[in-house]
Amino acid sequence: MAQGNAIAVGVLFSASGPYAAIGREGLLGTLTAIDEINATQQYGLSLTAHVRDPHGAAETYAVMATELVAHSGARHILGCTTSWSRKEVIPVLEKTQATLWYSCPYEGFEANEQVVYLGACPNQHVLPLLAHILPRFGADGFLVGSNYIWGWETNRIARDAMETSGGMVTGERYIPLGDTDIAHIIEEIRIKRPSFVLNTLIGPSSHTFLAAYHALGQSDAAFAQDVRPVLSCNLAESELAELGEVANGQYAIAPYFQSLDLPENQTFLDVTRRFAPEVRHISAFFAQAYAAVHLLAAGIAAAGTDDGRAVIGSARGKLSKSPFGDIEIDAASNHAVLTPRIARARPHGFDIVADRGLAIRPDPYLARPVAIAPARAKAHLKVVK
Repeated sequence: MAQGNAIAVGVLFSASGPYAAIGREGLLGTLTAIDEINATQQYGLSLTAHVRDPHGAAETYAVMATELVAHSGARHILGCTTSWSRKEVIPVLEKTQATLWYSCPYEGFEANEQVVYLGACPNQHVLPLLAHILPRFGADGFLVGSNYIWGWETNRIARDAMETSGGMVTGERYIPLGDTDIAHIIEEIRIKRPSFVLNTLIGPSSHTFLAAYHALGQSDAAFAQDVRPVLSCNLAESELAELGEVANGQYAIAPYFQSLDLPENQTFLDVTRRFAPEVRHISAFFAQAYAAVHLLAAGIAAAGTDDGRAVIGSARGKLSKSPFGDIEIDAASNHAVLTPRIARARPHGFDIVADRGLAIRPDPYLARPVAIAPARAKAHLKVVK
Protein backbone atom coordinates (compact mmCIF):
# COMPACT_ATOMS: atom_id res chain seq x y z
CA MET A 1 0.00 0.00 0.00
CA ALA A 2 1.23 3.50 -0.78
CA GLN A 3 2.06 5.69 2.19
CA GLY A 4 2.71 9.20 0.90
CA ASN A 5 5.21 8.72 -1.91
CA ALA A 6 6.70 5.51 -0.44
CA ILE A 7 5.48 2.35 -2.16
CA ALA A 8 5.94 -1.05 -0.53
CA VAL A 9 7.04 -3.78 -2.95
CA GLY A 10 7.74 -7.43 -2.30
CA VAL A 11 11.00 -8.95 -3.55
CA LEU A 12 10.90 -12.75 -3.80
CA PHE A 13 14.07 -14.37 -5.14
CA SER A 14 15.98 -17.46 -4.00
CA ALA A 15 19.49 -16.16 -3.37
CA SER A 16 20.33 -19.57 -1.87
CA GLY A 17 19.42 -23.11 -2.83
CA PRO A 18 19.77 -25.13 -6.06
CA TYR A 19 19.51 -22.18 -8.47
CA ALA A 20 21.04 -19.50 -6.26
CA ALA A 21 23.33 -18.07 -8.95
CA ILE A 22 20.54 -16.80 -11.17
CA GLY A 23 18.32 -16.02 -8.19
CA ARG A 24 20.98 -13.65 -6.89
CA GLU A 25 21.16 -12.04 -10.34
CA GLY A 26 17.46 -11.21 -10.19
CA LEU A 27 17.71 -9.97 -6.62
CA LEU A 28 20.69 -7.72 -7.34
CA GLY A 29 19.11 -6.29 -10.48
CA THR A 30 15.93 -5.51 -8.55
CA LEU A 31 17.72 -3.85 -5.63
CA THR A 32 20.00 -1.86 -7.94
CA ALA A 33 16.99 -0.35 -9.70
CA ILE A 34 15.26 0.40 -6.39
CA ASP A 35 18.36 2.17 -5.04
CA GLU A 36 18.64 4.21 -8.24
CA ILE A 37 14.96 5.20 -8.26
CA ASN A 38 15.05 6.19 -4.60
CA ALA A 39 18.22 8.25 -5.08
CA THR A 40 17.13 10.06 -8.22
CA GLN A 41 13.40 10.41 -7.50
CA GLN A 42 12.93 10.29 -11.28
CA TYR A 43 9.37 9.05 -10.92
CA GLY A 44 8.45 11.25 -7.98
CA LEU A 45 8.22 8.30 -5.63
CA SER A 46 10.35 5.88 -3.65
CA LEU A 47 10.12 2.12 -3.28
CA THR A 48 10.46 0.24 0.00
CA ALA A 49 11.72 -3.30 -0.64
CA HIS A 50 10.50 -6.15 1.56
CA VAL A 51 12.87 -8.98 0.67
CA ARG A 52 12.21 -12.68 1.21
CA ASP A 53 14.40 -15.68 0.27
CA PRO A 54 12.52 -18.97 -0.26
CA HIS A 55 15.86 -20.86 -0.56
CA GLY A 56 14.67 -22.57 -3.73
CA ALA A 57 11.91 -24.50 -1.93
CA ALA A 58 8.85 -24.33 -4.18
CA GLU A 59 6.38 -24.82 -1.34
CA THR A 60 7.72 -21.72 0.45
CA TYR A 61 6.94 -19.22 -2.30
CA ALA A 62 3.17 -19.07 -1.77
CA VAL A 63 3.62 -18.74 1.99
CA MET A 64 6.04 -15.84 1.59
CA ALA A 65 3.96 -14.17 -1.12
CA THR A 66 0.90 -14.31 1.15
CA GLU A 67 2.89 -12.82 4.02
CA LEU A 68 4.28 -10.03 1.84
CA VAL A 69 0.85 -8.94 0.67
CA ALA A 70 -0.83 -9.31 4.07
CA HIS A 71 1.80 -7.73 6.31
CA SER A 72 4.00 -5.40 4.25
CA GLY A 73 1.20 -3.82 2.28
CA ALA A 74 2.87 -4.72 -1.02
CA ARG A 75 0.54 -4.86 -4.00
CA HIS A 76 3.37 -5.79 -6.35
CA ILE A 77 5.93 -8.59 -6.08
CA LEU A 78 9.16 -8.59 -8.07
CA GLY A 79 10.64 -12.02 -8.39
CA CYS A 80 10.44 -15.78 -8.83
CA THR A 81 13.00 -17.53 -11.00
CA THR A 82 11.58 -20.91 -11.94
CA SER A 83 8.17 -21.55 -13.45
CA TRP A 84 7.52 -23.90 -10.57
CA SER A 85 7.83 -20.99 -8.13
CA ARG A 86 5.80 -18.64 -10.33
CA LYS A 87 2.94 -21.12 -10.56
CA GLU A 88 2.97 -21.51 -6.77
CA VAL A 89 2.55 -17.75 -6.37
CA ILE A 90 -0.19 -17.19 -8.99
CA PRO A 91 -3.10 -18.44 -6.78
CA VAL A 92 -2.01 -15.93 -4.12
CA LEU A 93 -2.01 -13.16 -6.72
CA GLU A 94 -5.48 -14.10 -7.93
CA LYS A 95 -6.85 -14.19 -4.40
CA THR A 96 -5.32 -10.88 -3.28
CA GLN A 97 -5.29 -9.01 -6.63
CA ALA A 98 -1.53 -8.51 -6.27
CA THR A 99 0.74 -8.39 -9.32
CA LEU A 100 3.92 -10.35 -10.07
CA TRP A 101 6.65 -8.80 -12.23
CA TYR A 102 8.39 -11.90 -13.59
CA SER A 103 11.70 -11.27 -15.34
CA CYS A 104 13.05 -14.71 -16.29
CA PRO A 105 12.86 -16.66 -19.55
CA TYR A 106 10.23 -19.37 -19.37
CA GLU A 107 8.53 -22.08 -21.43
CA GLY A 108 5.33 -20.23 -22.38
CA PHE A 109 1.75 -21.54 -22.47
CA GLU A 110 0.62 -19.09 -19.83
CA ALA A 111 -0.81 -15.56 -19.79
CA ASN A 112 -2.17 -14.45 -16.45
CA GLU A 113 -3.67 -11.00 -15.91
CA GLN A 114 -1.90 -10.77 -12.53
CA VAL A 115 1.57 -11.37 -14.05
CA VAL A 116 3.76 -9.11 -16.21
CA TYR A 117 6.26 -11.28 -18.11
CA LEU A 118 9.55 -9.45 -18.78
CA GLY A 119 11.45 -12.62 -19.71
CA ALA A 120 11.49 -14.24 -23.13
CA CYS A 121 8.94 -16.90 -24.09
CA PRO A 122 9.66 -19.73 -26.57
CA ASN A 123 9.18 -17.78 -29.81
CA GLN A 124 11.75 -15.32 -28.40
CA HIS A 125 14.33 -17.84 -27.16
CA VAL A 126 14.47 -21.54 -28.09
CA LEU A 127 12.91 -21.22 -31.54
CA PRO A 128 15.17 -18.38 -32.79
CA LEU A 129 18.14 -20.25 -31.33
CA LEU A 130 17.23 -23.44 -33.20
CA ALA A 131 16.59 -21.42 -36.36
CA HIS A 132 20.22 -20.28 -36.14
CA ILE A 133 21.71 -23.67 -35.22
CA LEU A 134 19.88 -26.25 -37.33
CA PRO A 135 21.03 -24.99 -40.77
CA ARG A 136 24.62 -24.88 -39.49
CA PHE A 137 24.92 -28.15 -37.54
CA GLY A 138 21.97 -30.41 -38.36
CA ALA A 139 18.61 -31.20 -36.78
CA ASP A 140 19.31 -34.32 -34.69
CA GLY A 141 19.52 -33.05 -31.12
CA PHE A 142 19.96 -34.49 -27.65
CA LEU A 143 17.76 -32.90 -24.95
CA VAL A 144 18.88 -32.75 -21.32
CA GLY A 145 17.09 -30.83 -18.58
CA SER A 146 16.16 -30.37 -14.96
CA ASN A 147 13.12 -32.42 -14.07
CA TYR A 148 10.42 -29.77 -13.93
CA ILE A 149 8.24 -27.73 -16.27
CA TRP A 150 10.98 -25.51 -17.79
CA GLY A 151 12.89 -28.53 -19.06
CA TRP A 152 9.85 -30.55 -20.07
CA GLU A 153 8.10 -27.87 -22.09
CA THR A 154 11.17 -26.25 -23.65
CA ASN A 155 12.35 -29.64 -24.83
CA ARG A 156 8.89 -30.51 -26.15
CA ILE A 157 8.90 -27.35 -28.26
CA ALA A 158 12.43 -28.13 -29.44
CA ARG A 159 11.36 -31.66 -30.38
CA ASP A 160 8.56 -30.31 -32.58
CA ALA A 161 10.93 -27.84 -34.27
CA MET A 162 13.54 -30.50 -34.92
CA GLU A 163 11.08 -33.02 -36.33
CA THR A 164 9.48 -30.36 -38.54
CA SER A 165 12.97 -29.65 -39.90
CA GLY A 166 13.58 -33.29 -40.76
CA GLY A 167 15.54 -34.13 -37.65
CA MET A 168 14.99 -36.32 -34.63
CA VAL A 169 15.59 -36.43 -30.89
CA THR A 170 18.46 -38.82 -30.31
CA GLY A 171 17.90 -38.81 -26.55
CA GLU A 172 15.96 -36.97 -23.84
CA ARG A 173 17.05 -37.17 -20.20
CA TYR A 174 16.08 -35.33 -17.00
CA ILE A 175 17.60 -35.15 -13.54
CA PRO A 176 16.29 -33.62 -10.29
CA LEU A 177 17.07 -29.99 -9.49
CA GLY A 178 20.56 -29.78 -8.03
CA ASP A 179 21.54 -33.35 -9.00
CA THR A 180 25.05 -33.72 -10.42
CA ASP A 181 25.01 -37.43 -11.34
CA ILE A 182 25.34 -37.04 -15.11
CA ALA A 183 28.04 -39.50 -16.22
CA HIS A 184 25.43 -41.80 -17.79
CA ILE A 185 24.04 -38.90 -19.85
CA ILE A 186 27.48 -37.96 -21.17
CA GLU A 187 28.08 -41.59 -22.16
CA GLU A 188 24.75 -41.74 -23.99
CA ILE A 189 25.62 -38.56 -25.89
CA ARG A 190 29.02 -40.02 -26.79
CA ILE A 191 27.36 -43.11 -28.22
CA LYS A 192 24.50 -41.40 -30.06
CA ARG A 193 26.55 -38.49 -31.47
CA PRO A 194 23.77 -35.89 -31.93
CA SER A 195 24.19 -32.75 -34.04
CA PHE A 196 23.91 -30.62 -30.88
CA VAL A 197 22.79 -30.74 -27.25
CA LEU A 198 20.04 -28.49 -25.88
CA ASN A 199 20.77 -27.90 -22.19
CA THR A 200 17.82 -26.91 -20.00
CA LEU A 201 19.54 -27.84 -16.75
CA ILE A 202 19.97 -25.12 -14.14
CA GLY A 203 22.44 -24.42 -11.35
CA PRO A 204 24.99 -27.03 -10.24
CA SER A 205 23.41 -29.63 -12.53
CA SER A 206 24.18 -27.47 -15.56
CA HIS A 207 27.68 -26.61 -14.35
CA THR A 208 28.56 -30.28 -13.81
CA PHE A 209 27.16 -31.23 -17.21
CA LEU A 210 29.11 -28.49 -19.01
CA ALA A 211 32.34 -29.54 -17.31
CA ALA A 212 31.79 -33.17 -18.30
CA TYR A 213 30.87 -32.27 -21.89
CA HIS A 214 33.96 -30.08 -22.13
CA ALA A 215 36.06 -33.02 -20.94
CA LEU A 216 34.44 -35.21 -23.61
CA GLY A 217 35.34 -32.62 -26.24
CA GLN A 218 38.91 -32.54 -24.99
CA SER A 219 39.24 -36.30 -25.37
CA ASP A 220 37.26 -36.58 -28.63
CA ALA A 221 37.37 -33.71 -31.16
CA ALA A 222 34.01 -34.83 -32.57
CA PHE A 223 32.43 -33.27 -29.48
CA ALA A 224 34.17 -29.90 -29.67
CA GLN A 225 31.80 -26.94 -29.49
CA ASP A 226 32.53 -26.09 -33.14
CA VAL A 227 31.31 -29.54 -34.15
CA ARG A 228 28.56 -30.54 -31.70
CA PRO A 229 27.70 -27.47 -29.65
CA VAL A 230 25.73 -27.13 -26.44
CA LEU A 231 22.84 -24.65 -26.60
CA SER A 232 21.31 -22.79 -23.67
CA CYS A 233 18.50 -20.30 -23.11
CA ASN A 234 19.36 -19.52 -19.49
CA LEU A 235 23.12 -19.20 -19.00
CA ALA A 236 24.34 -16.12 -17.12
CA GLU A 237 27.59 -14.13 -17.27
CA SER A 238 28.22 -14.79 -13.58
CA GLU A 239 28.15 -18.52 -14.32
CA LEU A 240 30.71 -18.09 -17.11
CA ALA A 241 33.02 -16.37 -14.65
CA GLU A 242 32.79 -19.46 -12.45
CA LEU A 243 33.02 -22.02 -15.27
CA GLY A 244 35.89 -20.48 -17.27
CA GLU A 245 37.00 -22.64 -20.21
CA VAL A 246 34.38 -25.27 -19.43
CA ALA A 247 31.60 -23.36 -21.20
CA ASN A 248 33.79 -21.87 -23.93
CA GLY A 249 32.11 -21.91 -27.35
CA GLN A 250 28.60 -22.94 -26.41
CA TYR A 251 25.67 -20.98 -27.82
CA ALA A 252 23.21 -18.95 -25.78
CA ILE A 253 20.27 -16.67 -26.51
CA ALA A 254 18.86 -13.76 -24.52
CA PRO A 255 17.59 -10.21 -25.06
CA TYR A 256 20.58 -8.93 -23.11
CA PHE A 257 24.29 -9.70 -22.86
CA GLN A 258 26.75 -7.49 -21.02
CA SER A 259 28.67 -7.00 -24.27
CA LEU A 260 25.61 -5.51 -26.03
CA ASP A 261 26.71 -2.43 -27.97
CA LEU A 262 23.82 -0.02 -27.32
CA PRO A 263 23.87 3.46 -25.76
CA GLU A 264 21.17 2.28 -23.36
CA ASN A 265 23.44 -0.49 -22.14
CA GLN A 266 26.36 1.88 -21.58
CA THR A 267 24.10 4.10 -19.47
CA PHE A 268 22.87 1.05 -17.56
CA LEU A 269 26.42 -0.18 -16.90
CA ASP A 270 27.32 3.26 -15.56
CA VAL A 271 24.30 3.14 -13.25
CA THR A 272 25.26 -0.34 -12.07
CA ARG A 273 28.82 0.76 -11.31
CA ARG A 274 27.38 3.59 -9.21
CA PHE A 275 24.72 1.70 -7.28
CA ALA A 276 26.14 -1.85 -7.27
CA PRO A 277 29.92 -1.51 -7.64
CA GLU A 278 30.44 -5.04 -6.34
CA VAL A 279 28.65 -6.52 -9.38
CA ARG A 280 31.10 -7.30 -12.19
CA HIS A 281 29.23 -9.83 -14.30
CA ILE A 282 25.80 -8.70 -15.50
CA SER A 283 23.34 -11.02 -17.23
CA ALA A 284 19.85 -10.91 -18.71
CA PHE A 285 18.54 -12.11 -15.33
CA PHE A 286 19.98 -8.96 -13.73
CA ALA A 287 19.08 -6.56 -16.57
CA GLN A 288 15.49 -7.77 -16.98
CA ALA A 289 14.86 -7.61 -13.22
CA TYR A 290 16.24 -4.06 -13.29
CA ALA A 291 13.94 -3.18 -16.21
CA ALA A 292 10.93 -4.66 -14.39
CA VAL A 293 11.40 -2.28 -11.47
CA HIS A 294 11.58 0.72 -13.79
CA LEU A 295 8.44 -0.38 -15.64
CA LEU A 296 6.64 -0.81 -12.33
CA ALA A 297 7.73 2.61 -11.01
CA ALA A 298 6.85 4.33 -14.29
CA GLY A 299 3.47 2.60 -14.27
CA ILE A 300 2.71 3.72 -10.72
CA ALA A 301 3.72 7.30 -11.58
CA ALA A 302 1.56 7.34 -14.71
CA ALA A 303 -1.45 5.76 -12.99
CA GLY A 304 -1.17 7.87 -9.85
CA THR A 305 -1.80 4.74 -7.77
CA ASP A 306 -0.22 1.37 -7.04
CA ASP A 307 -3.45 -0.47 -7.86
CA GLY A 308 -2.35 -3.44 -9.96
CA ARG A 309 -4.87 -3.16 -12.78
CA ALA A 310 -4.25 0.56 -13.16
CA VAL A 311 -0.47 0.12 -13.15
CA ILE A 312 -0.49 -2.66 -15.74
CA GLY A 313 -2.93 -0.67 -17.85
CA SER A 314 -0.59 2.31 -17.84
CA ALA A 315 2.38 0.11 -18.81
CA ARG A 316 0.77 -1.74 -21.71
CA GLY A 317 1.30 -0.79 -25.31
CA LYS A 318 3.95 1.88 -24.72
CA LEU A 319 7.63 1.87 -25.66
CA SER A 320 9.87 2.01 -22.60
CA LYS A 321 13.63 2.31 -22.37
CA SER A 322 15.65 -0.60 -21.02
CA PRO A 323 19.31 -1.74 -21.02
CA PHE A 324 18.50 -3.94 -24.04
CA GLY A 325 16.61 -1.32 -26.09
CA ASP A 326 12.99 -0.26 -26.32
CA ILE A 327 10.51 -2.73 -24.89
CA GLU A 328 6.74 -2.86 -24.91
CA ILE A 329 4.26 -4.84 -22.84
CA ASP A 330 1.87 -6.58 -25.21
CA ALA A 331 -1.69 -5.64 -24.28
CA ALA A 332 -3.09 -9.06 -25.23
CA SER A 333 -0.72 -11.22 -23.18
CA ASN A 334 1.15 -9.04 -20.62
CA HIS A 335 4.41 -10.31 -22.18
CA ALA A 336 7.28 -8.10 -23.32
CA VAL A 337 8.13 -7.49 -26.96
CA LEU A 338 11.83 -8.42 -27.05
CA THR A 339 14.79 -8.55 -29.43
CA PRO A 340 16.68 -11.86 -29.14
CA ARG A 341 20.47 -11.96 -29.49
CA ILE A 342 22.54 -15.11 -30.01
CA ALA A 343 25.98 -15.28 -28.44
CA ARG A 344 28.86 -17.67 -27.84
CA ALA A 345 30.38 -18.15 -24.43
CA ARG A 346 33.98 -17.11 -23.86
CA PRO A 347 35.98 -17.05 -20.62
CA HIS A 348 35.60 -13.26 -20.51
CA GLY A 349 31.84 -13.29 -21.20
CA PHE A 350 29.58 -13.60 -24.25
CA ASP A 351 30.40 -12.55 -27.80
CA ILE A 352 27.22 -11.71 -29.71
CA VAL A 353 27.28 -13.54 -33.06
CA ALA A 354 23.77 -12.85 -34.37
CA ASP A 355 21.66 -9.76 -33.73
CA ARG A 356 19.17 -8.83 -36.44
CA GLY A 357 17.95 -5.96 -34.28
CA LEU A 358 14.35 -7.05 -34.86
CA ALA A 359 11.93 -7.15 -31.98
CA ILE A 360 9.71 -10.24 -31.77
CA ARG A 361 6.19 -9.93 -30.45
CA PRO A 362 5.42 -12.51 -27.77
CA ASP A 363 3.47 -15.59 -28.78
CA PRO A 364 3.31 -17.58 -25.53
CA TYR A 365 0.90 -20.18 -26.96
CA LEU A 366 2.80 -20.53 -30.26
CA ALA A 367 -0.27 -19.67 -32.26
CA ARG A 368 1.83 -18.33 -35.14
CA PRO A 369 4.21 -20.56 -37.18
CA VAL A 370 7.93 -19.94 -36.86
CA ALA A 371 10.05 -20.51 -39.95
CA ILE A 372 13.18 -22.59 -39.43
CA ALA A 373 15.46 -23.13 -42.43
CA PRO A 374 16.11 -26.73 -43.50
CA ALA A 375 18.78 -28.37 -41.41
CA ARG A 376 22.19 -29.02 -42.83
CA ALA A 377 22.83 -32.67 -43.55
CA LYS A 378 24.91 -34.39 -40.91
CA ALA A 379 27.22 -35.74 -43.57
CA HIS A 380 28.54 -32.21 -44.10
CA LEU A 381 29.77 -31.87 -40.54
CA LYS A 382 33.50 -31.78 -40.02
CA VAL A 383 35.94 -31.03 -37.27
CA VAL A 384 37.04 -27.40 -37.37
CA LYS A 385 40.73 -27.22 -36.60
